[in-house]
Amino acid sequence: MTPRRSVLYLPASNPRAVEKARTLPCDVVVLDLEDAVGPDDKAAARSAAVAALRQGGFQAREVGVRVNGLDTDWGDDDLAALGGAAPAFIVAPKVSTADHAAAFTARLPDGAALWAMIETPRALFHLDAIAATPRLGALMLGVNDLAAMLRCAPAPDREPLKTAMSLTVAAARAHGLAPIDGVFNALDDEAGFEAECRQGRLYGFEGKSLIHPRQIAPANAAFSPSAEEIAWAEAVVEAFDDRENRGRGVLRVAGAMVERLHLSRARDTLALRDLAGTL
Repeated sequence: MTPRRSVLYLPASNPRAVEKARTLPCDVVVLDLEDAVGPDDKAAARSAAVAALRQGGFQAREVGVRVNGLDTDWGDDDLAALGGAAPAFIVAPKVSTADHAAAFTARLPDGAALWAMIETPRALFHLDAIAATPRLGALMLGVNDLAAMLRCAPAPDREPLKTAMSLTVAAARAHGLAPIDGVFNALDDEAGFEAECRQGRLYGFEGKSLIHPRQIAPANAAFSPSAEEIAWAEAVVEAFDDRENRGRGVLRVAGAMVERLHLSRARDTLALRDLAGTL
């Protein structure tokens, strides 16, 4: 299990932001060549992303690059340039079909996974096929583009996007992928951000896409197991590890019936606790 509670986007063209990211407590860094970079700066940003990856220094963080679409003037050049830079993953924007995902997969650098952004209405009707793409590692909900294409109104609880959220998580879980929630744009609304993080975790997302370092700490907190969850997990693991209970499928723990499926989740909870503490 790899912690992906906080997935920070930053413009690859901003050297100060890239340098700062090497010391931030986020789990994942995404060097952005797409939305955060203007047309005139695309080539320079691409070169900067390659240089940053080769320099390294991000410690235990996963580092990937969001490239431009293959239907743009820059997508193919982005992927070609990253071939020798060893990114952990490539974020593909606006993946709408399995063929679209496969086109990115065919151009992936050696050893890199593909993270597909789900941000078009069409993608919602092809989620299972997209999620079955070889070398896919995550589905990332792109709420801004999706909401714009759906022409839905904003709502504090993301009411118009709840179906997309559930379907994205279901497709990711069905294929063993990490579901990552979308960005929250109101940087000064700390309470709103924390509420949206809690909602994302409630729906089953593993982490959240971030657009500013100030969002890292609340995202890490929201997507980390609470003290109560850790205590429950420890009790479940201890109960099933007890010599008298070995081989049993159902036990009573803290007044509730638990099965071996709960044991698996308890072990995942403790693994996330331990791994998150190393970052």
